[in-house]
Amino acid sequence: MNIDPRIFIRYLVSHALIGLMFVAGHALAEKKYVTGVTDTEIKLGQTMPYSGPASAYANYGKVETGYFQMINERGGINGRKVRLISLDDGFSPPKTVEQTRRLVEEEQVLMIFGSLGTAPNSAIMRYLNDRKVPQIFLATAAAKFYDSKNFPWTMGILFNYQQEAALYARYLLKTKPDAKVAILFQNDDFGKDFVKGFKEGLGDKAGKLVVAETSYEVTDPSIDSQIVTLRASGADALLDATTSKFAAQAVRKIWDIGWRPLHFLTFPSSSIANVLTPAGLDKSVGILSASSGKDPSDPQWAADTDLKDYLAFMKQYYPDGNVYDQHNLVAYTSAFMMVHVLTRCGDELTRENVMAQATSMRNLDVPMLQPGIKVNTTSTNYQQIHQLRMRRFDGKRWVSFGDLIDTSAR
Repeated sequence: MNIDPRIFIRYLVSHALIGLMFVAGHALAEKKYVTGVTDTEIKLGQTMPYSGPASAYANYGKVETGYFQMINERGGINGRKVRLISLDDGFSPPKTVEQTRRLVEEEQVLMIFGSLGTAPNSAIMRYLNDRKVPQIFLATAAAKFYDSKNFPWTMGILFNYQQEAALYARYLLKTKPDAKVAILFQNDDFGKDFVKGFKEGLGDKAGKLVVAETSYEVTDPSIDSQIVTLRASGADALLDATTSKFAAQAVRKIWDIGWRPLHFLTFPSSSIANVLTPAGLDKSVGILSASSGKDPSDPQWAADTDLKDYLAFMKQYYPDGNVYDQHNLVAYTSAFMMVHVLTRCGDELTRENVMAQATSMRNLDVPMLQPGIKVNTTSTNYQQIHQLRMRRFDGKRWVSFGDLIDTSAR
């Protein structure tokens, strides 16, 4: 049989092109996975203080576990179910190191998500960065966790403590410029961040206005003696940079000894459920704080879709949780952002892409943030939001007042 050479050449070329198109299409569809990811699962790890002095914060892990359960029941993320391995570290940094090594080396998780605490996360930050394992949306906002240059694999959550404290300082200078200020702080990076930001906010007036400051250790049974000492200084304003257990003690002791300073209670310790209620709601009237979120106890949000969704979520996935506890809200928003990042990763579920997506969020609407606040990150600025609003406790709820304030404009 004679075949026209020209036809034969066209045949070969056409089939070669088809083959190249097949290979190219296969390459485009190829999935990129690393440790902790399969066609059906994404494995995340975290540590939580389910025991120990900070166990009041363990609800972060419970909310996030429930959130991923909800996502999985809805089909998962791009067809993959999320498995969160949440281990108890007792809020002990050595235990955090041990449990994190287990998660990375034995459980082989994709990343560390939402681990709680400044000191615990500080203890594992170098280890994770050396191994290029993402450590993101942590339940701490110390400034060190937004150091994109030195720790590019680490990211805190929402606003940072130094900027929050500077906001209180600016408010104090405006409303009580001749105040005598006492400072109570936890003797670690958590407390020291607030002290640093507050003094920077006071500027050259810090030396004159701050008349006393004292610290405590997280293992201390009580801070009653510190409160008595601070009162004796003659201070009429107080920056209270404590964690939940000690914040409740401070509020109660301040009331019991008849001291009535202008009391700034930092956001991490301003929970109605875990701090103000144990201390006594009547003893908490007038305390000042700040927030970026919608308070479920505030009637202005009663008809808000975000709030309705949040309450429905809590009822189904964490029915034992207190819907008015602000830590549940932070965990809820943290899990939302984690799902957003993993969704954007598509089939390229590598550690590098996780960080790329986490550091390129643009005008993201996150549920339960106040109107006007959107999440933005860049490769050089990991902090998700820079806006807060002052609020005052009225005996029943936190009441926001004033406008949103850009905390980066110090």
